[in-house]
Amino acid sequence: MSGGRRPAHPALLVFIHLCAALLAALSLAVTLWTGLEERGAALAFGVLVVVGELARWTGARVREAAPLGAAGAMAYALLGADGGQPTHHGAFQVVAVVVAASLLGSVPHIARGQGPARDQLARRVLTVGFTAVCFQPLYNRGTFAEWGTAYALLLLALLTLTALCDAVLAAALAHSRTRWPFGPLLRDELRALLGIGSAVCATGAVMALAVAVVGLWAVPVFSLPLLLTQLSFKRYAAVRATNRQTIASLARATEIAGYTPTGHARRVASLSRAVGRDLGLSAPELTVLEYAALMHDIGQLSLLDPVPAGATAALPAPEQRRIALLGGAVVRQTGVDPSVAVVVERQADAWPEQPVAARIVRAVNAYEEKARDAGPGGPLTALEELRLAPAGQYAPDVVEALARVLARDCLTPAVVG
Repeated sequence: MSGGRRPAHPALLVFIHLCAALLAALSLAVTLWTGLEERGAALAFGVLVVVGELARWTGARVREAAPLGAAGAMAYALLGADGGQPTHHGAFQVVAVVVAASLLGSVPHIARGQGPARDQLARRVLTVGFTAVCFQPLYNRGTFAEWGTAYALLLLALLTLTALCDAVLAAALAHSRTRWPFGPLLRDELRALLGIGSAVCATGAVMALAVAVVGLWAVPVFSLPLLLTQLSFKRYAAVRATNRQTIASLARATEIAGYTPTGHARRVASLSRAVGRDLGLSAPELTVLEYAALMHDIGQLSLLDPVPAGATAALPAPEQRRIALLGGAVVRQTGVDPSVAVVVERQADAWPEQPVAARIVRAVNAYEEKARDAGPGGPLTALEELRLAPAGQYAPDVVEALARVLARDCLTPAVVG
């Protein structure tokens, strides 16, 4: 992103981090003053959180980078008994153990310059604190002594509520840092709960119940399935990263052959993704949009004579459609999601007939072509040309979203790099 970009709501970001820091500091102070209760349980769950942090994802963008640590933290917050014996640790001790273990497990990542991620740590502290405050005082007063089978349902309900709160926190933090609309961010967070988030909640609840019956031996036993799940997700993320690298390499073919300027596909893809975010596209839709934007000019490889500077927006409409159809045919041969080929094929159609992703690619490509060589006033001039274009050429809502994204980034053509 451009160097001068700042969060839209830094006060919200600071407030969330400050709340997490105050809760962590207070919990550590109270625990140091009163001492640890049930040190064996504290050590077992602390080690689990440390292991989870050591196994944390550091490459791919994922909702929960350390699912094993998150599950262990939630299980400790919901721990009511250990091998049939009631525990007496409170909410402050839960937060203190989780904070200390999370920081300890982050030491190797810090040494490599990769952590800890402040947003994820703040979320961990606040969500664990919320769960512990809701559960521990009531358990220690004997409120759940006669609940029977409803006790397990209570744990699941509390974890579900905690997961929803965590989704709101994650969306709020992302909104503060990126200025993307809060609603679509929250929708993506809630959708992600059905994946690794549901596994974290289920493992946390089952682990707390198992420790209550059989003791701390249940901790490693019930950690193993989630660890295997994490490895599976990691392999899936690696496959997706490889696919994206393959697509990016194919997109560079037009640059290597001299059909398009260097970096054009990457700039169009980055700016298209930002516009898609502004329009509220979901994460899967953004992925299709990004891939289509990267490959939007690949049809030019079928031309005998390159278009000057690769500027297809200035070509007659029939020629634009021919190049788009040729590009779609190439994309279909690569094995990429067919929806990407559809976007590439329809980028030259009149906007009322296009899918949203094709409207975005068309407008952003035209903007980038018009603005890149127009000097200091090029971005404003290019936007004005898009607004004054004949009806049916560019979708008005996409052009206005593009203007908002560019305004937030000081009207620089390479908005997201």
